[in-house]
Amino acid sequence: MKKIASFCVNHDMLTPGIYLSRVDGPVVTYDIRMVKPNCPPYLPNAALHTIEHLFATFARNSKDADHVIYFGPMGCRTGFYFLVTDMQHNAVIDLIRDIFRRIAAYEGEIPGAASSAECGNYLEHDLAGAKEWAAQFLPVIENWKPENLRYPS
Repeated sequence: MKKIASFCVNHDMLTPGIYLSRVDGPVVTYDIRMVKPNCPPYLPNAALHTIEHLFATFARNSKDADHVIYFGPMGCRTGFYFLVTDMQHNAVIDLIRDIFRRIAAYEGEIPGAASSAECGNYLEHDLAGAKEWAAQFLPVIENWKPENLRYPS
């Protein structure tokens, strides 16, 4: 079988940041890498789950909502994929940075986590952990620019 593109990235070279993962016609996938691969600690499931809920909610309620396709975690628990359409790289970086600022400062109920009717694992959330991981990631992406989107080689 043909190896998929994300398995062709040299994970030994990756460090936390935002990378351009792939372009499929109008859909652009960004790799939001919060943890250096194969270097624990990894994102704990409960914090990862909460970041997913908050990021997806903030992105789909932003001025760029019509361009948001998907946001979801990587199985390796080192980050997330963010898929958009019809956005410039600098606007996507700004949106990601803004959302992580909002996560780091968030107070309140976790959207979509009030009951089993809303979420398939509504009891496994960690707002304090999500805020801490988001706050740790912010200095990494504070000055990120489109020229930084290339995977290291």
